[in-house]
Amino acid sequence: MTLATQETFLVPDGQAPQRLDVYLTRLHPHYTRARLQRLIREGQVRVNDRQEKAGYRVRPQDVIRIAFPPPEPSDLKPEPLPLDILYEDDHLLVIDKPAGLVMHPGAGARQGTLVNALLAHLQSLEGVGQAQRPGIVHRLDRFTSGLVVVAKTPEALDHLARQFKSRTVRKEYLALVYGNVPHSSGRIDLPIGRHPVKRTQMMAGARDGREAITEYSVEERLAEFTLLRVRTRTGRTHQIRVHLSHLGHPLVGDLVYGGQRRKTLGGAARTKAVEGLGRVFLHATSLELSHPETEEHMVFHSPLPPELKRLLGLLR
Repeated sequence: MTLATQETFLVPDGQAPQRLDVYLTRLHPHYTRARLQRLIREGQVRVNDRQEKAGYRVRPQDVIRIAFPPPEPSDLKPEPLPLDILYEDDHLLVIDKPAGLVMHPGAGARQGTLVNALLAHLQSLEGVGQAQRPGIVHRLDRFTSGLVVVAKTPEALDHLARQFKSRTVRKEYLALVYGNVPHSSGRIDLPIGRHPVKRTQMMAGARDGREAITEYSVEERLAEFTLLRVRTRTGRTHQIRVHLSHLGHPLVGDLVYGGQRRKTLGGAARTKAVEGLGRVFLHATSLELSHPETEEHMVFHSPLPPELKRLLGLLR
């Protein structure tokens, strides 16, 4: 039986007064603020041996104790699926994810996900984060390929999540879009939120949207397309797809956000290749982060997968 764990820490000198739930979210970024607020309400968080509310303002020298409940029992089944592991040690893995692979179980996908494969590869992964997505620090859409980092311990998960939250992780993508992008580089700074009508989609400029920043530069210009190198400063759902579509240059192969234009593209063979791609032309090609244990600066690269290389060859 897995027991609850307890952490005790001292608020350092120089800490400005801050809400207790906000402060704890910064310390444990892989926990949602709502989940930490629930722990506070349930009395699992004590400040100076007293139960406080989520709005309590923490101050220097406060002693905070958190009792984390044992991990929720998981009904996920390990599956020995192939994994393209670029790096692995006792703390993390870096995986080159193929297009078509779902990151973790959810509605409509209980098996055949990256998490199912990870559980077969790592018997100790359960309990590292949320029950349905153990070890998952960040996500790629199902039909996006490329680099993903996975935490193997709760400590690594916390450390990596803090890096993503503080925006010190550098992620770059290669994206093929329709049309001739006029500027050699640019920055899209538009909040992204849930579409008010199409609830499974996101939209740029949503009234209740969260900050989203995407930077891009032109890698190559083709007859009716532009290959972009894209860097995300934030990690919103469908961020690159939504921002580039809003710019008027949707991703090739993106059926949801307008990237499947039915028209002749310089010949029947090219048109067939573009329309038959079967995925979004978006590949996470570069990932830079600090090792959660040694703080070593780590850089990983992934070349374009064969199907994207073939399409570029045809379009050239």
